[in-house]
Amino acid sequence: MSLPALKTAPPDAALPARWRPRAWLSARARSGTRAKKLNLALQGGGAHGAFTWGVLDRLLEDGRIEIGSISGTSAGAMNAVMLAFGAMEGGAPYARERLGEFWRAVSETARYSPLRAPLFDPRPADEGHVSGARLVMFDLMTRLVSPYQFNPLDFNPLREVLEQNIDFKRLRRGCPIELYIAATEVASGKPRIFRTSELSVECLLASACLPQVHKAVKIGKRHYWDGGFSANPAIMPLVETGAAEDTLIVQLDPARETQVPSDARAIIARVNRMTFAGPLRREIEAIEHLRGLYADGWNLNLGGGARRRRLRGHRFHHIDGGRAIRKMGAGSSMTPEWPVLCRLRDLGRHAAETWLRQHFEALGARSSVDLAAKFL
Repeated sequence: MSLPALKTAPPDAALPARWRPRAWLSARARSGTRAKKLNLALQGGGAHGAFTWGVLDRLLEDGRIEIGSISGTSAGAMNAVMLAFGAMEGGAPYARERLGEFWRAVSETARYSPLRAPLFDPRPADEGHVSGARLVMFDLMTRLVSPYQFNPLDFNPLREVLEQNIDFKRLRRGCPIELYIAATEVASGKPRIFRTSELSVECLLASACLPQVHKAVKIGKRHYWDGGFSANPAIMPLVETGAAEDTLIVQLDPARETQVPSDARAIIARVNRMTFAGPLRREIEAIEHLRGLYADGWNLNLGGGARRRRLRGHRFHHIDGGRAIRKMGAGSSMTPEWPVLCRLRDLGRHAAETWLRQHFEALGARSSVDLAAKFL
């Protein structure tokens, strides 16, 4: 059964002038109130990426922010490409439509999930509960049988969604937003950052390739797994070559957790979160270390004075979805059913509204988060 296709973009000439892609990107710059430019760093997290959808929807709706560059991993990569392609086709309003329609299409893939909730599950449909027994069985299955055995044809419903709804050739040639999409090279474990001019459906599938569920994605002569193992998301490219001097990190995994897990399911979940949270923490540690050396007067030969200035002067901002997402049911990251995704979207919109109210004035002036205190 075929998945629903997203709407075709209207011809550019049919759009109101203020909605046309490049008009949207620079309209505020030509008006009395100049837009504030912002990079986005979007973490992966399966269905929890719908929280990021909500954040992006509210930022696009606000109209005072111009998106500079986006770094994304896994679900964050999907959000990044959908936003960029929608902006290229029809500006902010169409980017919002694209994101919403993408997640609606993702919800259709839930019918293939072995963790799908029973028809008459008495628990709230929008919380994403999965019974402990089903989670244990799924974990056991993926430990005993590889995707090369239970999914030899490597069926992935996301491939159809992406192929139907993203013209990657157009994206590579004309996207006004620079993208950095992370995957992990299987042979070395190193991050591989695909830029806009390189993007394909395989790059996005590689960024979201969980090795327990899908075969490694081959691009050229190399194979890749989920980018979350090595860069979740990549921050340094935004600092070094991003279009803005402010970066907003949208985090889905909590930076810290106070309770010690005691049952098997909670221990597995914590180990997984620690695995995917580690790369972001290590990259922030490296950034803070370099900043400290520069502040102490060290003249490091690591790219010249321009890199030093960008690294020292870059401003960071942060939206933490971990606290809100923790209230969702166990297994919600693996249950992309529509009520769950809508709940996450609304949580993301609320978080973005709070951030805009509290920190919008900091854009272009100062950081609104202490990265060292938050992550280290």
